[in-house]
Amino acid sequence: MKVCLACGQRFEADDWCCPGCGHSPEVCNGHLSFAPDLAETSDGFDVDYFTPLARLEAGHFWFRARNRLLIWALRTYFPHASSLLEIGCGTGFVLSGIQGAFSELRLSGSEIFSEGLILAQKRLPCVTLFQMDARHVPFEEEFDVIGAFDVLEHIEEDDAVLHQMYQAAKPGGGIMLTVPQHRFLWTVVDQCSFHKRRYARRELVEKVEQAGFEIIRATGFVFFLLPLMLLSRVSRRRDHDDFDPVAELEVGHLLNAALERALGAERILIERGLSFPAGGSILAVARRPWR
Repeated sequence: MKVCLACGQRFEADDWCCPGCGHSPEVCNGHLSFAPDLAETSDGFDVDYFTPLARLEAGHFWFRARNRLLIWALRTYFPHASSLLEIGCGTGFVLSGIQGAFSELRLSGSEIFSEGLILAQKRLPCVTLFQMDARHVPFEEEFDVIGAFDVLEHIEEDDAVLHQMYQAAKPGGGIMLTVPQHRFLWTVVDQCSFHKRRYARRELVEKVEQAGFEIIRATGFVFFLLPLMLLSRVSRRRDHDDFDPVAELEVGHLLNAALERALGAERILIERGLSFPAGGSILAVARRPWR
């Protein structure tokens, strides 16, 4: 069901013209725009990163390993899902992986920045994409699964986003989340990545439950690499004037392959039921209860 963000009317229709107030969202760069004033810039991300991200994601161990973990989680916990919305889809790398694994799944993607949608559309020409502020989702009980992958940490009002995800998820459906973990890992890397926070597992679980969801699974991942992360971050200077987030992602071929294998072994243990108590990130899966 659609929700008019101007007047709050709920309605079913082929188009987005609200039957109550007549409001229709703008169209920017070929995409519906529900928050056009935020489409070019905000304090949550730097749009200049989208192009190098699109270049690096497909070969980078972290993005590849995360995609495999998410595809497994989707297949395991929502095997009968027919629709999925990714909030904060960026360049479309996660959605492209899900599309390759689930050809029958109806996919939608939202992104607050128009620049990200332009790149995502090149990867996903047949997927519905739209510009949206995650704090104001124009749907109610619409999607079987809603994902937000390394998105919540960029938004100050993360609790509002979770409540909006609850509104937009169908009863019996649910959400999948990934977020960075452990406050002691906070460094210039987080500052330059426009993070508002790193999460403790308990904190994330409580926020998800307060939004109305029931946690199905919560596990740390990037557990095997945690000592390397800690060593790397302890050595970081607090001054971020010379820090280059793009260079941070450029890893040598041999090291990249070794790190990907380590995360692959970790994923196998998660698939077999092991939930890691620590790790650079958290994967959380939760369900919206039936009425």
